[in-house]
Amino acid sequence: MSNRDRTALRDRGRTLVAVVLVAVLLVAALVAAIGSLNREVYSAGGFVRQYLDALAGHDTVSALSLPGVTPTAAELTAAGLPTDLPNTLLRASVLSSITAIRLVSDTVTQGSPGSGPQASTGTAEVHTVIYAFDLDGAPETMEFRVARAGTYAAVFDSWRFDTSPLAVLGVTVLHEASFSVNGLTLDTRAHAAADAPVTFSNQAAYLAFAPARYTIAHESALLSAAPQSVPVTQSGATDVSVDAEPNASFVGQVQSELNTFLDSCATQTVLQPSDCPFGIEINDRVKSVPAWSIAEYPAVTLAAGDTAFDMPATAGRAHIKVAVQSLFDGDLSTRDEDVPFAVSIQVVVGADGSLAIQLR
Repeated sequence: MSNRDRTALRDRGRTLVAVVLVAVLLVAALVAAIGSLNREVYSAGGFVRQYLDALAGHDTVSALSLPGVTPTAAELTAAGLPTDLPNTLLRASVLSSITAIRLVSDTVTQGSPGSGPQASTGTAEVHTVIYAFDLDGAPETMEFRVARAGTYAAVFDSWRFDTSPLAVLGVTVLHEASFSVNGLTLDTRAHAAADAPVTFSNQAAYLAFAPARYTIAHESALLSAAPQSVPVTQSGATDVSVDAEPNASFVGQVQSELNTFLDSCATQTVLQPSDCPFGIEINDRVKSVPAWSIAEYPAVTLAAGDTAFDMPATAGRAHIKVAVQSLFDGDLSTRDEDVPFAVSIQVVVGADGSLAIQLR
């Protein structure tokens, strides 16, 4: 073998070693990159981060498309919830602000079945992932259960929610049917059966995104409920009650109608006005037509009863002026005096907003 051949052979050997070394480095870099992506992007925490980022961006389509977000009928049944819960709240317009998202912990439970009211029944590697964030500027945390669901292209880990992160927002509206949530007005009777009886108070349940902050209130022509802010940071049921109470317009309208009723009673020129809460008994002979007026109207106050709004027995004063003659000695005199009375009423608000007032 000539020197030239030996030199060429050594050069080919060095080239082959360099190629092999580069290939090893590339494979090592690829493995490291896959490992890094599995730890960061394709990890359990990264999967939950996708969900939180979607909510932060008000991207409800992306959030709902993640595996395990929407609970199955079996999961809802296991939780004792209806399987036909409306998804009215699963819209971008009612989502709150989520900022400062940060991973707190990611705990692995190898071979543990999911648990909880919306958990799957299989055995898998389950991660309990806790994130911290700000909801409308207030710090909150939420725990998520995530299970391994295989791999993408045999290299990247895939995941699903072992417990759906969606909440079930149960709303009870006392003395009304409608309420507003983050500016959206809903009627609790919208999804009731057609033959369901009309009730004084009503309730309904809705699928809702979590984490989120929901401000729930009621405001109508006659009733008001102060807004209450409810942070929902757990899957499953969250219950809230809306106490719709008579507002100033309601009380004023009832007061006006009560005053009108009492004024009509005062037009009756008898000692005992018919179907009215006041009257007087006089043992002497009545010599003139009795003249009634209202000296003090009862001040209306309303409180919710079992089926309507009630005003308890409330004092008022009627005034009578009538000439009388004593049966004892025949003297003539004038009864010119206030007559105390009390009145209680029950008020029912009709479906059209009209008031039905009844004396009790």
